[in-house]
Amino acid sequence: MYVDSHCHLDLPEFSGRIGDVLAAMRASRVSHALCISVNLEHWPAVLALAEAHGNLWATVGKHPDQVDGYEPDVAELVRLAQHPRIVAIGETGLDYYWQKDAPQWQRERFRTHIRAAREAGLPLVVHTREAAADTIRLMREEGAGQAGGVMHCFSETQEVAEQALELGFYISFSGIVTFKNALALKQVAQAVPLDRLLIETDAPYLAPMPYRGRTNQPAYVVHVAEEIARLRQVPLETVAAASSENFFRLFAKADS
Repeated sequence: MYVDSHCHLDLPEFSGRIGDVLAAMRASRVSHALCISVNLEHWPAVLALAEAHGNLWATVGKHPDQVDGYEPDVAELVRLAQHPRIVAIGETGLDYYWQKDAPQWQRERFRTHIRAAREAGLPLVVHTREAAADTIRLMREEGAGQAGGVMHCFSETQEVAEQALELGFYISFSGIVTFKNALALKQVAQAVPLDRLLIETDAPYLAPMPYRGRTNQPAYVVHVAEEIARLRQVPLETVAAASSENFFRLFAKADS
């Protein structure tokens, strides 16, 4: 069985299609998926998916590229995270690709989420894009290792992976690892310890080969596992079992 550790099933691409998505998951032996929050305005829809379907869970948080809207503080995040279907804080982190001026508010938001995760006793779902040095620095400064978490949709260097691993974080690979030109990332996928590796789709984005360019969905996470198994020269079931076990170890509030 497989677990999609990161997807966005509340987005318009899946409107009216959740039944089909879940059926495709079953057909591909994808047993569970984690639905990720990107802001508080749409968080009720994310939570509703997890409440309605026993094999879906949810997170609470505000994505680093979300400029406008309600800004939760530590107390609000901790309060919302008490819901039994919420298993992590995030998606949080730093994104200097969309926010090229590297705004201070983004760093303060990340600090807030780390503090909330520590207080709630839940792991973090961390996004970093063109901001790896600051991301790791803030994680160290705020004691993110006490909460733990995952570097989602990892596309950084082996050095960054090692720094995150030293903080106790897991590394999650998306469909990017299947792309032919992702040579450096393929090397990272070979090197990350098997007991610290997760797989994800980030659906509806980043569909893996052979679906690149189409709408991604949790069922496609199998192709991520297949590529990692090929790179590591291990049986597919080894990657499937390890990544699933890792998911439930990290997101301990989720029951398998």
